[in-house]
Amino acid sequence: MKLVIIEGPGKRDTLKKYLGKEYDVVATKGHIRDLPVKTMGVDISKNFEPQYEIMPGKESIIKELKDKSAKAEKVLLATDPDREGEAISWHIGKILNIKEDETCRVEFNEISKAVVNNAVLNPRRINMDLVHAQQGRRILDRLVGYKISPIICKKIKSNLSAGRVQSVALKIIVDREKEILNFKPKEYWNVAAVLNKDSIKFKAALATYKSKKFVPENFDQTNEVLDYLKNQNFIVREVKRTVTKSNPPPPFITSTMQQDALNKIGMSIAKTTKSAQALYEGVELGEEGKTALITYIRTDSTRVSPEAQAKAKEYIIKNYGADFAPSSYNVFKSKKNAQDAHEAIRPISLEKTPESVKKYMTPDNYKLYKLIYERFVASQMSQATYDSMSVIIEAGDYTFKVAGKTPLFAGFTRAYKVYEEVDENNENSTEIKLPKLNENDVLELLELTKDQKFTKPPARYTEASIVKTMEEKGIGRPATYAPTIAVLLNRSYTNKDGKYLIPTELGVTVVEFLEKYFADIMNISFTAEMEDNLDKIEEGSMQWQEVIKNFYGDFEKEVIYAVRGSKKVSVPLEVSDVVCEKCGANMVVREGKTGKFLACPNFPNCKNIKSFDEPKNSVCTCPECGKEVFERKTRFGKIFYGCSGYPTCKFASWEKPTNLRCPKCKRYLTVRETKTNLNYKCSNKDCDFEKQEDKVIENKK
Repeated sequence: MKLVIIEGPGKRDTLKKYLGKEYDVVATKGHIRDLPVKTMGVDISKNFEPQYEIMPGKESIIKELKDKSAKAEKVLLATDPDREGEAISWHIGKILNIKEDETCRVEFNEISKAVVNNAVLNPRRINMDLVHAQQGRRILDRLVGYKISPIICKKIKSNLSAGRVQSVALKIIVDREKEILNFKPKEYWNVAAVLNKDSIKFKAALATYKSKKFVPENFDQTNEVLDYLKNQNFIVREVKRTVTKSNPPPPFITSTMQQDALNKIGMSIAKTTKSAQALYEGVELGEEGKTALITYIRTDSTRVSPEAQAKAKEYIIKNYGADFAPSSYNVFKSKKNAQDAHEAIRPISLEKTPESVKKYMTPDNYKLYKLIYERFVASQMSQATYDSMSVIIEAGDYTFKVAGKTPLFAGFTRAYKVYEEVDENNENSTEIKLPKLNENDVLELLELTKDQKFTKPPARYTEASIVKTMEEKGIGRPATYAPTIAVLLNRSYTNKDGKYLIPTELGVTVVEFLEKYFADIMNISFTAEMEDNLDKIEEGSMQWQEVIKNFYGDFEKEVIYAVRGSKKVSVPLEVSDVVCEKCGANMVVREGKTGKFLACPNFPNCKNIKSFDEPKNSVCTCPECGKEVFERKTRFGKIFYGCSGYPTCKFASWEKPTNLRCPKCKRYLTVRETKTNLNYKCSNKDCDFEKQEDKVIENKK
């Protein structure tokens, strides 16, 4: 009997089905040996030597491994094909006394019969460069977390944590929030002409005045423009016709899968990670048993094997036609610092269509598999082509522009529509169906329209956009994105407003403290450079001790300075409208073991406390938990609206929520009041529903 040792028990049945009775498969359920829980476990004086120990609760698994390995004719270590997996295999080898030069390491990118059986027949040695890269990251993160976390717990609040990647990610979110708070809206007006030719109406947007880009800045200027344009002829001055091409998207890597899952099917990073793991390990497909459906899910490479490309071409020709398959395979460039250890995320077999397995799957697993499947097929298809027309229309000293695009050949879009982020400040571009237009055509003016707008601040980060930013800036790696976001939410460093991440007062305070005392840790470029150094360890061009030594000298000085030079920082308290009857100060909201209470801010001189009662007039009921929502203020004095069920319910909104529901998507409506109007808007950023009502104004005599 041969013993195969894996990490996750989820793929055990799938592997046993492919390997047969000749093999026994045992799962470690992740790491079995690690740095100690209660001590740092790194001997700095001995060149940062790690002190590993058996993890709590793993004793029975280790006993099973020792018993079965003693009887096995061969032990194969088939942990996940990444740094973590390599390190787990190395730790297992140490525990089972397997020599480092023994060919015992089995690696496969997909759990299919052919790949798995080929892997067990061709084991290799443990790759110590991969082990050292993981070990370097683990020790580096332990030093940062173990040294900084106690400081912020003492100086700010207990039960806090800091991390090399998580703290920088939080800084990015906090910096965006400050940018939004400091943003000053600028008024502008969109002016458009509704024109007609051959009974086809279309709208063109104002573009220039006397050959210079022009956007009216106020009401009076806009009316001057409209008065002038009413008496002008609208004449076509330029028509450009081109055939434009759109390239297919690359197949998914970890980060793009997480982004599209949130943007297109509304799945959080945590749900996406869970579903992807299930699809990789195997899904019960009736009589077929547990079957893996996709390749390895933690990857930063867009590479696809020639065999998979050939299968995709056959599938495309059969299902779409020969024109939809390019003459040569599509090859995509991976980003500069990609490890490129694995293929992109793709279906193992295109014969397992989403619809054919839907009845066996949970809704989340089905939606994600369909997304992965369609994205991969599209990545191997032909370009989409369009007949595009760009038109410039002259009206006296002003010009208007309009663009139209008509599909000529659907190409990859037959299988997959690429998600496009909308720039809320760019509303003049439009692609519509146009009549046949020629230069010098005189067009009929049907209507001139004006629309008051204000420039908008950059959008808050979503889980998807923070992952995209982390990837672009080189912070973290595929396996770290989901845990990082989870920590920010679980530690109450951020809240979610719909799909948007908002830093809490605590999150802002932590970032400001760390920026003051740990400049390198909070430096994005420094963090990205550290990731590059970890990659160099994996490549064998740097020693892990060297990387940590270069980092630790300055870091140790910062730790000493933070301990000795910093004072205790208070997280800004929420100030209530309740006045202390003993000293006249506005009481503040504090939290105790039994929940919130009101306390006088002049403690200990005034020790007055009261039970906490929410404001009498709530704004609406919470759309998430049904409790009352009240107006609040941030530490910057900005008004927001929060649920009374906090911290159990973390609903918060910068726009005033209402109990009204959107007729399009059923999300709650927000309202903005002017002197004369009530302007309602859907809280769903992807929904365009808006309505306006006249405000009832009471006559006061």
